Amino acid sequence: MTGGHAAPATQPDTGTRDAETSKDDKLARDDRQFMQDAAESGMFAVQAAQLGSAKAKDLTVKSFAAMLVDQRAAANNELVLMANSKKVDLPAAPTHAMRREIASLAQHTGKEFDQEFVRNVGIKAHENDIKMFEKARMDVKDPDLRAWIDKTLPTLLLQLAQAQKLSQAG
Repeated sequence: MTGGHAAPATQPDTGTRDAETSKDDKLARDDRQFMQDAAESGMFAVQAAQLGSAKAKDLTVKSFAAMLVDQRAAANNELVLMANSKKVDLPAAPTHAMRREIASLAQHTGKEFDQEFVRNVGIKAHENDIKMFEKARMDVKDPDLRAWIDKTLPTLLLQLAQAQKLSQAG
């Protein structure tokens, strides 16, 4: 052995990303990627909404944030259960950029916080999620994942509509 730094051989079913190429793996790479992206986005929504339910001044914004926490956490939990059953490793936290966005949001207070929360979490993040889900709905191969998308997408659309109403109300 030269140098003693040989890469370890991959072992099947160890939960590593190398398992993506396992012959036992029935989940397409794009399906896996969507699950990971949806998990990050879902965690972002829950963490930002937890901040919103704690910091929002306007009671309707506070109520919207609390509803987001409940609904997005439930969807996230369903995704985690599915990922576990399909041996997909999901990220432990939102992306670094998403965490920075939450930290930036936390710097605001009062009415400014409420407006930023509705604009960035209620509208912008939901528009991005809806685009991601609509694309995945057409592309995913796994029937369980497609069913989860079909169940979750209408909720995302309703949440966006509620955020847009809040934005128009000022």
